[in-house]
Amino acid sequence: MFMDRHRIYLLLAAVFAVMSLVAPRYLNSYNLTIIMKSMCLNATVAIGFTLVLICGQLDLSIGTTLTLGAMLAIGLQPFLGWGGSFLAAIGAGAAVGLINGLLVSKARISSFIVTLGTLTIVQGVIYIYCHGASVSVTGAADFARADLLERPLIPLLTPRVLVTVLLVALAQWFLTRTRPGRNFFLVGANRETAWLSGVSPARYVTAAFVISGLTAALGGALFSMSMCSATPDLGVSSLMDVIAATIVGGTAMTGGKGSVLRSAVAVLTFAALFNGFNRLGFGSEFRVFVAGLVLALVVVHEAVAALRHDRTKGQRPVLLEELPKEGTT
Repeated sequence: MFMDRHRIYLLLAAVFAVMSLVAPRYLNSYNLTIIMKSMCLNATVAIGFTLVLICGQLDLSIGTTLTLGAMLAIGLQPFLGWGGSFLAAIGAGAAVGLINGLLVSKARISSFIVTLGTLTIVQGVIYIYCHGASVSVTGAADFARADLLERPLIPLLTPRVLVTVLLVALAQWFLTRTRPGRNFFLVGANRETAWLSGVSPARYVTAAFVISGLTAALGGALFSMSMCSATPDLGVSSLMDVIAATIVGGTAMTGGKGSVLRSAVAVLTFAALFNGFNRLGFGSEFRVFVAGLVLALVVVHEAVAALRHDRTKGQRPVLLEELPKEGTT
């Protein structure tokens, strides 16, 4: 169905259309650049999270892994330089993902339980590392680098936005145009079929979690480098936002179906919507309410669609038409 396949693009167009009419100074280059920059963090995190969801798993640790990456990128900069601290940050994220992946695929523990535990442990490590306070750098060269990351190279596109767009495009190409990418869908749709086809479900699930941890830490590191600071609660709202955007973008929680591109578009849609709310004077509590409402509506829609599919599974309309009508002989 056209509306269902393209719902996120229609929703994005509707948000921009409505907000341009009701929100003051919404459609201008400055505000559109703000929207693009505000979607970068969650769009980067959504890349790996979508991959995990395609495999039929769940990663609740993305918020704290994001914060860990941000903290290490800033906190280790005086000792390792920006290059070293950046690599340490994404390496730590990949390590968190590897632990999650091995526990889920090898120990066969529920991904919900594993990542809930990882979330708590990593959050504790973060508070021990920073003592509950924010970390920052204050050198003139550091601020100059941050300005470079946030200054538009062309209208609407800063270096951080360009990196996000390129990562999304690369991930979408990998999933749709390569055999290993398509194998992630096979693993999520039917693990037994994947195994019989010579694909190792354990390897792909582990790889999905590693990529999820890496992209979460990468998003946090890039964000903190552009701000020259990081706070211990940076990723608190990202977990809910990314889950909502990924599901609204059409990725099935049961696995086997999803799109990194649509997840990123959904993140952009939420960023545009929340930006409009801010310009209309609504507080953050209204943002949480609307995000939850949209997610609930999409979940209900998916449940109804799944029920309708189950009821008609195996039916062949052509044969049904040949059955005698009621009241005929």
